[in-house]
Amino acid sequence: MPLPQTGIFALGTLAHAYLEFDLAPGAEPAAMVAAAAGVAEPRTTMGGVNLVTGIRPELWAGNLPPDAAGFETPVVGPDGYTMPATQHDLMLWVAGPSYDVVFDVSLGLVDALAGTAVLADETVGWSYHRDLDLTGFIDGTENPALGEAPAMVLVPDGTPGAGGTVLLLQKWAHEAAAWTRLPEAEQERVIGRTKRDSVELADRPATSHAARTDQDEFGHIFRRNTPYGSVLDHGTMFVGFSAARRPLHTMLESMAGVTGERDALTRYSKPLTGAYYFVPSLDDLATVPDTPAR
Repeated sequence: MPLPQTGIFALGTLAHAYLEFDLAPGAEPAAMVAAAAGVAEPRTTMGGVNLVTGIRPELWAGNLPPDAAGFETPVVGPDGYTMPATQHDLMLWVAGPSYDVVFDVSLGLVDALAGTAVLADETVGWSYHRDLDLTGFIDGTENPALGEAPAMVLVPDGTPGAGGTVLLLQKWAHEAAAWTRLPEAEQERVIGRTKRDSVELADRPATSHAARTDQDEFGHIFRRNTPYGSVLDHGTMFVGFSAARRPLHTMLESMAGVTGERDALTRYSKPLTGAYYFVPSLDDLATVPDTPAR
C-alpha cells in the first residue's frame, strides 16, 4: 500500500487552519499541483505540525477513485434546504499543538504557492474540550478505531488512487441560541445519542442525526471535525474522509431530506461551504513532476 498522508490520522492536535486556494490567473493547473506537491509533508513538518494536501479531483492528473469529482452542484432538499457548492482548486489543512506554529507554517505555504495559487478562503479551527463539538456532544463516536481506519477510508491497494482518500470539507454555522434553549432530552433526540456518554438511543427518531448519517447504511467515513470561529460567529468544520465520494454525498442527501426525512440537526446548523478534494498518497505526490510557474 502506498504511504498515505499521515496528517489524516494525526489525532490530538489542538490548533488548525483550513486554507482553500484557487488557481492563480495565468497559471497552469499542473504548476499549482507541482507547487502543492513540493510543500507536502514531511518537508514542511516542524514543531509537531501536520499537513494534509487535497486537490480538486478534476485537476489531479494521477489516478483517482472512479467516482471522485468536485462539489459542483448544491444539494437541495425538497423543502429548499440547501447545502452550497463552493468548490476551490486546492486545500491545505495545517494542524498542530498551538496556533502560533500553525500560523507560521500557513504563511510559509501561501508564500510557497505564490504565482500558482491564490488563497481564497481561510478558517481557523480549535479543539473544544478535547473531543466535543459545539453542541456539547462527543464528536466522531462512529469513527473506526485508529488501527482500523486506514483500511476503511483509504483507497485500497491495487486500485486507482491507492493510499489516497476523498475529503469532504464543509463549514457549518450553528444557531447557538436556539440550540441551547432546547432541553437536554430534546437535544439527545435531535442527535440520536445521549449527551453525557454518547450512547445511541434505543428509540432514536428517524430524523435524528445518528439515523440520517448511519454508517452501517451509508458506508464508513473518518471524521476529524473541529469547531471554528468566535463568540459572535462560530460553528463546525466538517472534515470527513472516505475511500470513495459516494458515502459522503449520500449522507449529505440524506441529511437534506433528498432521500427521506430531513435531519433534525439541520434545523440548528447551516452549511456555508462545500468542497470535495482528493488527498493523494505521499508516494503519488512524490511522483508529480516539477513544473515552473508561468
